[in-house]
Amino acid sequence: MTENEFAIMDELYFVTSYADLKSTSTLTDEELCTALRDLISKGYIRILYPDPDTEHAYDESTFGKHCQKYFYLATKAGLVVHNSI
Repeated sequence: MTENEFAIMDELYFVTSYADLKSTSTLTDEELCTALRDLISKGYIRILYPDPDTEHAYDESTFGKHCQKYFYLATKAGLVVHNSI
């Protein structure tokens, strides 16, 4: 897990909007979306959309366009890895 991914995971113990993630991060939008994409592909976080209670399937072809509209939450697997570092 990279330093950026670790910092993002710190924020995802509870459902968090992209805007809230961005406000606590020094990453650019591109860097943040890339790190989120990497965490999703590892199974460490999941997407919620259109509201914080509805899980949304990851679609690689559209994720970059909609990254800023989603809510995010760490998965159990992601929390286990995050807490073991």
